[in-house]
Amino acid sequence: GLGALVETLERVRASFHPDLRILGILLTMYDARTSLSRQVAREVRQHFGDRVLRAMVPRNVRISESPSYGQPVVTYDPASQGAIAYRLAAREIAEMTKPVIAGDPPAIANPERIDETTAG
Repeated sequence: GLGALVETLERVRASFHPDLRILGILLTMYDARTSLSRQVAREVRQHFGDRVLRAMVPRNVRISESPSYGQPVVTYDPASQGAIAYRLAAREIAEMTKPVIAGDPPAIANPERIDETTAG
């Protein structure tokens, strides 16, 4: 899967958008109980380094249920682990793209400040 992702990215760069870059990669359907999930996360982090978000979205039933109710998981069950993980990822991306001073281009901010208490 990782090879296919890299290949697709290179094809898009070559054909349509030579300046395309990856801002961040979000690992989803992560299950820390399985060696496969841990291995995939390790390989993605080795290949993409600090572009991989620290937030990881776990396998979560509420994420699967929410489309049936026509809602994103963050409104369907805001307290679920999936909703918390998506808010953490959104906060991390916002911090990565936040201008240091209004009018400055986006800069990578300190993502160490992101934790579950600031995700809401």
